[in-house]
Amino acid sequence: MSYLGFDTSNYTTSLVVFDGFEIKQAKQVLTVKAGEKGLRQSDAVFQHTVNMPKLLKQLEFGKIDAVGVSTRPRNIEGSYMPCFLVGECIAESVAKTAGEFVGLYKTSHQVGHILAALYSADKLDLIDEPFIAFHLSGGTTEALLVTPDEDEIIRAEIIAQSLDLKAGQAIDRTGVMLGMTFPCGKALDELSQKSQKKFKIKPPMKGNDCSLSGVENKAKKMLDEKEQREDIAKFVLSYIIAAIHTMLSGIVQEHGEMPVVFSGGVSSNSILRNSFKENENVYFAAPEFSLDNAAGTAVYAYLQDQRVLKKNKEKLCQF
Repeated sequence: MSYLGFDTSNYTTSLVVFDGFEIKQAKQVLTVKAGEKGLRQSDAVFQHTVNMPKLLKQLEFGKIDAVGVSTRPRNIEGSYMPCFLVGECIAESVAKTAGEFVGLYKTSHQVGHILAALYSADKLDLIDEPFIAFHLSGGTTEALLVTPDEDEIIRAEIIAQSLDLKAGQAIDRTGVMLGMTFPCGKALDELSQKSQKKFKIKPPMKGNDCSLSGVENKAKKMLDEKEQREDIAKFVLSYIIAAIHTMLSGIVQEHGEMPVVFSGGVSSNSILRNSFKENENVYFAAPEFSLDNAAGTAVYAYLQDQRVLKKNKEKLCQF
């Protein structure tokens, strides 16, 4: 079996081949100019267009059974970003030229993240039961109630979120402030390990929703007051992690205990992962499957294809 997955997010071009067991991926992080805090959509579209042919050459695959692609940020009406059009266009072309029996399955970037995390944590069986998923990235800080869905494999409903600044934004803005190259997650994580300070943080909450806008202002103040760079890094990460723990505590009180899965680039942070190491019901993807990747879209194509095969067998058994 050979399932192709495509994802062209705002910061990474990614292509994956999945055989039902093993994933092989080729990816290219988009280039952001030094000192800048992000990319314009037009620049992202251009870089994806340049990157995709190179990535296709890197992966070896034979007969294609199905193709999966992320075409929007979330599975909700009106969710749209131009950068995903590149992946959608390539995926449609590949599926059409691969043969009439090759399925094309479209999903969201968010569902792709969740499925990639489940695959990496060896927890794909959770698609058959409710669980909580955190999607933590530059554009998203959300807690989701994930339930099985007959059409979309899983359905993700927002039950808590950041009301302003997102976790990845706070990390990247702090990193750029400290002279790091965007994206700054890994560098800020490494810098924070040098700090010996401990911070008592009570993040402002509105119900189970958090606010992260204050962390950027506090980081600026710490920098102006000549505090150590590693202490600033640790404070920002500690603030975000405190907010996530507070969100989860409120969610558990409201919805009950469930498995918890972390996805998105911020989920690769070592301090966050260590803060949950005693909780056996919390699962993290390996860092390469936490960051933007196409693994989830390939898994999505596989799961959808298996459902189609099962339905066809059931129809044959009726005759």
